[in-house]
Amino acid sequence: MSGSSVATPCPSRRRRFAAMMYESVLLFGVVTFTLLIFDVLSNSQHALYLRHGRQLILFLSIGLYFMLCWRRSGQTLPMKTWCMRLEAKDGTKPRYARLLLRYVAMWLLPLLGMLGVWGLQQYTGYRSTTVFFVFTPFTIFIWTWFDKDGYFLHDRLAGTRLVDLQQRHLQNKSSDI
Repeated sequence: MSGSSVATPCPSRRRRFAAMMYESVLLFGVVTFTLLIFDVLSNSQHALYLRHGRQLILFLSIGLYFMLCWRRSGQTLPMKTWCMRLEAKDGTKPRYARLLLRYVAMWLLPLLGMLGVWGLQQYTGYRSTTVFFVFTPFTIFIWTWFDKDGYFLHDRLAGTRLVDLQQRHLQNKSSDI
């Protein structure tokens, strides 16, 4: 994966959304397996037992999943399916420090969205408004409407980009002619 001199557009929001939905199915398995191991090792009988430790283990296991996939091939299985890859801005494989920054920054907008939902619940007094927490992962798309290249905020901050491998293949094919 060498640097590309041709600018490759990022995948469409629709394809990134589809990959995100597919990713959530795979993450369900990662989370379930991680919690199974955690519960066996901690002899946990209740979901609230060691709650903060449980949250930390999940944050780390999900991060490990993403960082290993991104570093190895630049792709998770859903990214392969939807023909996209993560690269550094210069087209090379991102280093672990950059991937860690991307992973941590990926949480910024969803956590702000959760804070907004919590504030709404406090303001209205309706506990049922917390149902909107389910939509907070999609807040990562808000930045893409304002970014000149359509990048996610976490990609801008980490110096990474998602590339559309279908478009890159078409560009390479046309430059061969």
